[in-house]
Amino acid sequence: MTIFSRRRLAVAVALSTALLATACSGSEEQPASSNELTVMAHLFGTAPDPNGEMHQAVEKLIGKKLKVTWVPNAEYGDKANVTLASSNIPDVMVVNEKSPSFVKAAEAGAFWDLTGKLDKYPNLKPADEQTAKNSMVNGKTYGIYRVRPALRSGIVIRKDWLAKLGLKEPQTVGDLYAVAKAFTERDPDGNGKKDTYGLIIPKWPGGYSSASPFDVIETWFGAPNGWGERDGKLVPGFDTPEFLEANRWLKKWVNEGLINKDFATLDTANWNDPFVQGKGGMIIDVNVRATQLLDMFKEKSPKDFDKVTLVGNLKRDDGKKFSYPFTGYHSVMAISKQRIRTEEQLDETLKTLDKLQSKEGSVLLTNGIEGRNFKVEGKYAVPINQEDPKVKAIQNDVDKAFIQLGTRASVGMGAYPLRPNDAPSRVMREKFDVLMNEDLKTAVFNPVLGILAPTTVSKGQSLQNIISDARIKYLSGAITEDQLKAEIKRWYDSGGTQIAQETNDLAAKVGG
Repeated sequence: MTIFSRRRLAVAVALSTALLATACSGSEEQPASSNELTVMAHLFGTAPDPNGEMHQAVEKLIGKKLKVTWVPNAEYGDKANVTLASSNIPDVMVVNEKSPSFVKAAEAGAFWDLTGKLDKYPNLKPADEQTAKNSMVNGKTYGIYRVRPALRSGIVIRKDWLAKLGLKEPQTVGDLYAVAKAFTERDPDGNGKKDTYGLIIPKWPGGYSSASPFDVIETWFGAPNGWGERDGKLVPGFDTPEFLEANRWLKKWVNEGLINKDFATLDTANWNDPFVQGKGGMIIDVNVRATQLLDMFKEKSPKDFDKVTLVGNLKRDDGKKFSYPFTGYHSVMAISKQRIRTEEQLDETLKTLDKLQSKEGSVLLTNGIEGRNFKVEGKYAVPINQEDPKVKAIQNDVDKAFIQLGTRASVGMGAYPLRPNDAPSRVMREKFDVLMNEDLKTAVFNPVLGILAPTTVSKGQSLQNIISDARIKYLSGAITEDQLKAEIKRWYDSGGTQIAQETNDLAAKVGG
């Protein structure tokens, strides 16, 4: 997949209004067929075969032909922007509903406003009122949110490396640095070479405040999660001393070789590899990555795989704790008006999606095909026939692709949780809820999740990369801290001042 340059993206987005006017008129796109559903969604590995068992099973469930454009996760933002600026938007598209390019398209009439329309579809009706509000754009629902746990951030660590070096699990940011330092300098793999490092960070596909490892660490230092109150006003989290302090700290890690050198380019699809290969010892991400890694170790060495532990959010060195929560969802499934043109077609599409999110659909998207790659034992799904290449293909299609089409399936709403079939996996799974419930006590929520300032929409495309790009450049050594501060000022001068004022005004209006 070609990664488009920002210059080409800017041109594409600049053309979006004219293209959308043409697209919505239907002059370039044929109306949707009642026998077909086109979708664009994230991919985290090998794309499913359209003739494969999993794809065919989904088509049988919905009673339609299914055409999916699977886009590698690291490239999804770029591809989404280009698609939104085109006259070829699919029927259903997984999108970041707060991205300026999507909001521009939605407000130009390219997507259906689903506000108040989902209640009659039992499997699409919002399961949580707060999450539904978080996924809105200034009071409008432009998509069906994909449920995720409210807090699932944590640190996955090489347990065997901790044991070999006589280290305890970190509880503070200072502890984390000490562990990373030891993993880098004290030969944790015992091969007599200095060829390991502490923390693995990939090229992050999202911008600032998109649950990246950087965002999580900044929150640990006390920076706001996206936006926060300072002196009675809402300010972006990057305009705080805590943001600079956290990145100063991370810059030290980079300078000392405690982070992989390719952190600005490592594909998220390959994020697990250095951990399993014994190159890096820690990953800051969602908790389920711990079980993924355990499974990879088990496949590699069935008799010696208990090499992973999970730690929750960390305290600052002064003992204060600020945990990084999630929004309760991740992206939404929006419905295009290019081919879904009438209320009748919309109803038909929503019925199809409702069927896809049913009990049967949730099981299919999350677990796979019963009797082929899993069986049900009590309340659990148990993998079967995993040595069969065809069954492995089904499992790949579920784990790497089709689970992304679930709006509620991926957190077990209707689907079967996977039964941990060994002691390490059971211990790990039990940690999830314990750590989540503990960290929720100190969670730092974004107070303006459902608010999107007009200037964010009109100028956000050119602004949204300023901070994330500057942060990477600073950490890489390409710019100084003064230049990083200058980039923050450039954000304000380029429209950020208006965004801050509008955000405060809208927050006051909603609060009133």
